Amino acid sequence: MNFIKRALLSVKERKGKSLLQIFIFTVICVLVLSGLAIQSAAEKSSELARESLGADITLQIDRQAMMENIRESGGSPQDMETGVPLSEAEKIASLDYLKGYNFFTSEVALANDFEAISTGDDTEETEGNGNPFSGNDRMVQGDVSLRGVLYSDSSASFMSGDSVLEDGEHITEEDLDENVAMIEKNLAELNNLEVGDTLTLGSAVEENSLEVEIIGIYSTTETLDTGGFGGQNIAADPYNRIYVPYTASSKLSSSEETSEPMLESAIYYIQDPSKIDEFKEEAKAISALNFDGEYLLSADDQAYQQMMGPIENVASFSNNVVYLVAIAGAIILGLIVMMAIRERKYEMGVLLAIGEQKWKLIGQFVAEILIVAILALGIASVSGQMVAGAIGDQLLEQQLTQEQELTTQPESFGGRFSGGRPGSSTNQPVDGVEAIDELEIKITPQDFGLLAVIGMLIALISTLIPSLSVLRLQPKTILTKQE
Repeated sequence: MNFIKRALLSVKERKGKSLLQIFIFTVICVLVLSGLAIQSAAEKSSELARESLGADITLQIDRQAMMENIRESGGSPQDMETGVPLSEAEKIASLDYLKGYNFFTSEVALANDFEAISTGDDTEETEGNGNPFSGNDRMVQGDVSLRGVLYSDSSASFMSGDSVLEDGEHITEEDLDENVAMIEKNLAELNNLEVGDTLTLGSAVEENSLEVEIIGIYSTTETLDTGGFGGQNIAADPYNRIYVPYTASSKLSSSEETSEPMLESAIYYIQDPSKIDEFKEEAKAISALNFDGEYLLSADDQAYQQMMGPIENVASFSNNVVYLVAIAGAIILGLIVMMAIRERKYEMGVLLAIGEQKWKLIGQFVAEILIVAILALGIASVSGQMVAGAIGDQLLEQQLTQEQELTTQPESFGGRFSGGRPGSSTNQPVDGVEAIDELEIKITPQDFGLLAVIGMLIALISTLIPSLSVLRLQPKTILTKQE
């Protein structure tokens, strides 16, 4: 194996050309390693996005499909379903993939022993408790809106941060069948109400009322959208929204006991948005609901898709980096080796003249570039770590900027597993999970092994192809031309 010894001596003697090759090969390896690091960072960021953002699926009546079926069958609107059966919503809530769920009802009610906040510039004299409506108008439109929930902290207003709990506690599963409520801060101040006080709600459609205990007071930044028209129902004012357990809302809306409580909708919060289709399939399989014209499972993963767009672009970019750098590197090194071979024709002619075999000459060139590759891989393994870390930090910083409002989750997402009543904070991380503010990207043995394979392939391809010209060499011709 004297050609290996010659390769070592050649690399040592040609310091300038060897250093140039080492530099070029190192740049290639660092760029390839950076591409692999970007892929790793993109994959981890994708996992982080799925865990932090999730998605939600809403179970509700498909009113559009129902109306079309009624028109086609000649039926009447009274034939439409009135809501989602509680038992069916609970069946679906037992499936995997969930980090939380919530049940909702909506009703309007009368303020029997307190004053609702008046909207607009209405200055008419009011009767009784000061509401601007009287008689049948008031009974139909109501004074306050009731939002029946299973968990108040995962209602849309609290999830978005528009509403914040100021005092007391959130409504949770433990409050089912209890007559409790959460009221808005302005409504509480207008009526001098505090946590622990009671208020009486009257039904706008039935001759019954419900006394509820205030367990929480919240504030909201939502505004009343009148759509440019006056005379807006005061029950639509966000300040007049009262949260109650959905069981309490059902008590007020009907004076009769029903065998099957009906919900307006049920929302299921999916841990991993990639499991949406699987969840839908399993939900339809276990449910007795008709999803072909009566009920609908609609998914909302817009935040996840918005987050995944740039991450997928980064992953695609990293793949292109690896391919382009590998191909370009092989071409550049191939040209360098080809030039080196042309400069060393006399050396090869002498070796061939004294009986050296052609494959050993090719082996010498391969050995020389492999020596360069090994040195370049060693340098890249050190410098590549810094590049990979910088790329990982930049990628995480971009992601945190985009999802800074979405990294917290309601406590009720852990409530179905841990039990217990949430505290006064509206948005807390899931138990045992902390917000990730640092993503440490390290060059793993797998990454370095893949780099080594790619580097060796580049070395072999860039050397073997130019070295094939050696097979055509004749020592007599080489030496004659040299003379």
